[in-house]
Amino acid sequence: MIERTVTIVPEDGLHARPASKFVETANEYDSEITVKPEGGDAVNAASMLAVTGLGAKSGDEVLLTADGPDEEDAIEAVAKVLTTPESEYE
Repeated sequence: MIERTVTIVPEDGLHARPASKFVETANEYDSEITVKPEGGDAVNAASMLAVTGLGAKSGDEVLLTADGPDEEDAIEAVAKVLTTPESEYE
């Protein structure tokens, strides 16, 4: 299992398009990925309802964890979504 703390960059935080991109990316990997806001509970990064329910905003720090066969690639990919401005999404 690996962990990484990142600061959310998209101005909408984990809502709407950034959350959708984050969940879509998490679902591309076999590893179990969670996201945990400071002072909150960890939730499944592959669940749109759970991720948007966090209420995480731009500038908030979150702890990402990935556990599984592709955990290094998985954590890199989801971290990239959270640290990339929404205007740079493909």
